[in-house]
Amino acid sequence: MSEQLERTPLYDRHVAADAKIVPFAGFEMPVQYPTGITAEHRAVREGAGLFDVSHMGEFVVRGPQALELIQHVSVNDAAKMEVGQAQYSAMCLEDGGIIDDLLIYRFRGHYMLVVNASNLAKDWAWIERQSEAFECELEDVSERTGLIALQGPAAREILRPLASIDVDDVKYYRFSEGSVAGAPAVISGTGYTGEDGFELYVDANDAPRVWDALLDEGSGAGLIPVGLGARDSLRLEMGYALYGSDLDEQHTTLEAGLGWVTKLDKGDFVGRDALLAQKEAGVVRRLVAMSLQTRGFPRPGYDVTHGGEVIGKVTSGTVSPSLGIGVAMGYVPTELSKPGTMLQIDVRGRPIEVAVQRAPFYTGGSIKR
Repeated sequence: MSEQLERTPLYDRHVAADAKIVPFAGFEMPVQYPTGITAEHRAVREGAGLFDVSHMGEFVVRGPQALELIQHVSVNDAAKMEVGQAQYSAMCLEDGGIIDDLLIYRFRGHYMLVVNASNLAKDWAWIERQSEAFECELEDVSERTGLIALQGPAAREILRPLASIDVDDVKYYRFSEGSVAGAPAVISGTGYTGEDGFELYVDANDAPRVWDALLDEGSGAGLIPVGLGARDSLRLEMGYALYGSDLDEQHTTLEAGLGWVTKLDKGDFVGRDALLAQKEAGVVRRLVAMSLQTRGFPRPGYDVTHGGEVIGKVTSGTVSPSLGIGVAMGYVPTELSKPGTMLQIDVRGRPIEVAVQRAPFYTGGSIKR
């Protein structure tokens, strides 16, 4: 018997908008609307796009040792966070393999962890098991939370008249509590596109009217709903890793280019010993960004070669709508990971030259850091 798929609070809005619905991470999600993936992608780069990301998971952690638990399971240093700050991090197994990447929010009196939908059950079981050694309480608030992402250069002007707070006070990776279209909301200066914008956490019951209000307010600024297809091409143009494609339990944060969030000097945490040993021995493979030098579509799973030998696989790949070239990510030996190194991707039996480069591929985003 096939698995019963869940629906977000905005499912009916997607159906009414004639979106193409596909299974994704256990949910029925819109992959694109009649406008098409390229038009949706360009709307975010040039105006604004609205994303339903209510499938993501949200866990609340509170109690005397809430911070200690988070420090134990997270590779980043949450002790340095201020109230109203969000932090990107990852959780690792004892061997350093990545369980998931996540966002951590520090509220006054509690924390919230935002995890990937595909890992929700796994992450909850992991954190619950780790929490047994700490005096804290966990609550899974995923089902009653709606999450809407408003992204693009016009995002602030669209949100401004609907928000109870001054949206210009919400800086990059900061958040405020207020309301949007009269609905209580956490207004966060985060996103997955490389553009300025917000992620809005609201009660699931309020999500449809907030969605409608945003689309109505943004109609003159070119705001349109955006599906998973453009979400993927937007994040890939920025070189943002996706769990299940570029990140997994077979690769460590050091291999995946997440050394910048892996604070080995903060004290003990799950996976620290393995990561320290790997750093001291030298990382032997790294996740790199690669741009095609001639026309071609680099799909996930294609071989990455050098000197006629297979050295890795494409983990993410597409033709960039913004740049008109093929862009990809994949793990390669460290000695071949330096920007400017020339490799090949086998595109349906045809080796195509690719250049290793620093991410992002697209550098024209409006993100306000």
